[in-house]
Amino acid sequence: MLSLTSIRFYQTACAALCALVLSMASAHATSRIKDLANIEGVRQNQLIGYGLVVGLNGTGDTLNNIPFTRQSLQAMLERMGVNIRGQTLRTGNVAAVMVTGNLPAFGTQGTRMDVTVSALGDAKNLTGGTLLVTPLLGADGNVYAVAQGSLAINGFAAEGAAASITRGVPTVGRIANGAIIEREIEFALNRLPNVRLALRNPDFTTAKRIAAAVNDFLGSKTAEPIDPSTVQMSIPAEFKGNVVALLTEIEQLQVEPDLAAKIIIDERSGIIVMGRDVRVATVAVAQGNLTVTISESLNVSQPAPFSNGRTVTAPSTRVGVTEDGKKFAIVKDGVSLQQLVDGLNGLGIGPRDLIGILQAIKAAGAIQADIEVM
Repeated sequence: MLSLTSIRFYQTACAALCALVLSMASAHATSRIKDLANIEGVRQNQLIGYGLVVGLNGTGDTLNNIPFTRQSLQAMLERMGVNIRGQTLRTGNVAAVMVTGNLPAFGTQGTRMDVTVSALGDAKNLTGGTLLVTPLLGADGNVYAVAQGSLAINGFAAEGAAASITRGVPTVGRIANGAIIEREIEFALNRLPNVRLALRNPDFTTAKRIAAAVNDFLGSKTAEPIDPSTVQMSIPAEFKGNVVALLTEIEQLQVEPDLAAKIIIDERSGIIVMGRDVRVATVAVAQGNLTVTISESLNVSQPAPFSNGRTVTAPSTRVGVTEDGKKFAIVKDGVSLQQLVDGLNGLGIGPRDLIGILQAIKAAGAIQADIEVM
């Protein structure tokens, strides 16, 4: 029988082992192949069309300023048997729009898809408008869907004689299930002899790990990485004619993706994103701010009473220069991302200055990461 001390030691050891396993799992997070790669050929296709929105409350295009709206309105009315050639049109309830949408993968004839409607002319608001029948074309010029329906607008605009208010974008709307698919794109997935997985983030190591996970699951060498962004997989004999069943099993496999050390900088908004594998050599960093202050004031000089002089103003300018500097801070060799962030935050600088410091460290060759400026 185990003594009480042995039982406690065993419980402590199990708790330590569980903590170690959890820490290793958090340090090496895995993802499904479904979240790392796309099936080549299973994709959306972009559609676009030109149409008219009617029913606006005087917020449509100005026909005298937008000739294509006037021409489209005339052509549409002529198709309806109404001849208005040579007539003056003054309506403000019509707007020319561009209609866009994505044809879903394996979209079948008769199913519906969402579309987005955007004003093309000088219309101020599309609220309350109805899109007339609009063919949606693909890149090959063929019509794949037809859109029509009432618009849903997220923004609004209101104005009076001396003030106006606008929230959101009232010139862009959306029609849920507003288009009907009229043409299908043929893609025989089940008859493919092999399937290619396209990685969303190309990487040699990740591609190799995906191929290894697929081969371990199937028990044969059916998958191989072709390049950093593509893994080709041959269809095993037991899955011939049933590729969907194979992909259902494959996309659930867990793989640990490998990430390149990279720093993303958006100078417009001051956003900085660092990868977990960013490392730096030992460097000393100091940062200083030079501030120049210029203030001006006007001094008034008045003549003595009952004199023939005149009142004049004399400008007075004061210039001050101050320099605020931070002491040198040491960033040690091979520190982790958290230590790097803590060290840079210890300088008490903002994101704008941090961008310059990171670029200077990179120029000194002391940072092992790519810096990408957006």
